[in-house]
Amino acid sequence: MLYSLLLAFLMMTLGGLGFWIVEPGVHTFWDGLWLAFTTAATVGYGDIVPTTHWSKAFAVAVVLLGLAVLSLVTASVAAMLVEVDEREMDDAVLKEIRHLRADLHAMQAELHALRQETRASRPG
Repeated sequence: MLYSLLLAFLMMTLGGLGFWIVEPGVHTFWDGLWLAFTTAATVGYGDIVPTTHWSKAFAVAVVLLGLAVLSLVTASVAAMLVEVDEREMDDAVLKEIRHLRADLHAMQAELHALRQETRASRPG
């Protein structure tokens, strides 16, 4: 999950820097970062929009990368939550196996005692 968050941070930072460079309507890096985020998230509030051919092409790249990276972050969070559930299920299964082994050992001991008792009670 950490890698996907770092990748998202890097992509947004580079997207903000790219918009700051190629879009004349972006006057600060923070405006570029805002445009990169709203573009990647496909929100597009419209307060800052790409106006040049280069910035529009860059916006397409940011959208495509944003969809991939934000999907990766979402998948990482989902995988983390599933992993927690899997651990809980694994712990429950291991606990049940321990109980079954204890029952098996008790039955084996009882069977052994019954065999001993049967041998002792046989004539001769």
